[in-house]
Amino acid sequence: MTYRFDPELADIVGLLPLSTISDITAARIELEAIIGPMSGDVDTTGLTVEDREVTGPEGTPAVPVRVYRPEGRDGLLPGLLTIHGGGFVLGSIDMEHAGAAQIAGAVGAVVVSVEYRLAPEHPFPAGVEDCYAALVWLAGHAAELGVDPDRIGVAGQSAGGGLAAAVALMARDRGGPALCFQFLGIPELDDRLETASMRAFIDTPMWNRPNAEQSWAFYLGEAGGGDVSPYAAPARATDLTGLPPAYVTAMEFDPLRDEDIIYALRLLEAGVSVELHTFPGTFHGSALVRTAAVSKRANVEMLDALRRGLSAG
Repeated sequence: MTYRFDPELADIVGLLPLSTISDITAARIELEAIIGPMSGDVDTTGLTVEDREVTGPEGTPAVPVRVYRPEGRDGLLPGLLTIHGGGFVLGSIDMEHAGAAQIAGAVGAVVVSVEYRLAPEHPFPAGVEDCYAALVWLAGHAAELGVDPDRIGVAGQSAGGGLAAAVALMARDRGGPALCFQFLGIPELDDRLETASMRAFIDTPMWNRPNAEQSWAFYLGEAGGGDVSPYAAPARATDLTGLPPAYVTAMEFDPLRDEDIIYALRLLEAGVSVELHTFPGTFHGSALVRTAAVSKRANVEMLDALRRGLSAG
């Protein structure tokens, strides 16, 4: 198909990686080759950065986390659990390093980035349970970390956005840490793959319907089928009341576009305060083209949304 990409994005479409995730090993190597250099020279001036391990779900390994804390700030700071993307099968806290450091410095928040277990080696519920364990640890160690327990949020992009939405549901349902905000960037939410955008965008760059099908098959494993948990696919949740305020983004030529918009509307219908932004001419992962004006705008608005959301606890 022909897509009306933003002119600053159109010229680089043919250079982008990850046309398929069917070969997980190859996809992971390819992603590392792209992301690795971006994470190797990150400016962490003004931050303390520490790798820790937290108690995982019962009977599972400890969960690695990386903690970013701004230096020289008075009083308690907001806390933010960040969850990397990668279709539930790719990515790491190293991939998230630059973004987590930027958020910690620009927002003035203690950021905890979580290294959750990946599918297909560890299908649902491994990844989301690791993320929830990291949230429980963040809230339980708020005093040690200098975090205001009333200003804790969760954030993620792509599959990380879907996991962030799931963690918010789990925290509500389990009587867990009270969240003041959820940032859901281009979230992967719905395994049913029935929306108009999911049916239409079969060959879009970075992410498309074939990748979505493979991603959900890997992530759900034997849990796939008719009775999928909303903690795996938050779009299946029937009750969205009582969730924290949300900021949701969607890209115009992204197969996830419509499920993101629908989830935002359903949150609004449930009485949840929501800010929804769609960005024209973009595609899933186009923010990697950081020099494009639309990518710069999305980044500025993300930081602003986090500042506002984390100040409202």
